[in-house]
Amino acid sequence: MFILSNFLASVARLLEVALTIFYWLMLIRCLISWVNPDPYNSLVQFLYKVTEPVLAPIRRVIPMAWGIGFDLSPLIAFLLLLFLQSFLVRTLLDLAARIR
Repeated sequence: MFILSNFLASVARLLEVALTIFYWLMLIRCLISWVNPDPYNSLVQFLYKVTEPVLAPIRRVIPMAWGIGFDLSPLIAFLLLLFLQSFLVRTLLDLAARIR
């Protein structure tokens, strides 16, 4: 059972790293959007291509037409990322510890 335990712990750590990297990419995209970036820049295109699949469904559920005046989808995406980091990663690590 120690093999399954080590596998789950490794998956949890990789998931934690992936979520952290995506968190930083989302933060960089939010900061870049404040300065009107060049849409032909390869870095800007990369950030949009990576983060848009997460932000687009949130925008469909919570449109900007609520009269708020700004996009809340990055904030909700940040909250979801923090939830996944605190719940899913810790659950996998606890499960790996119990199997051991």
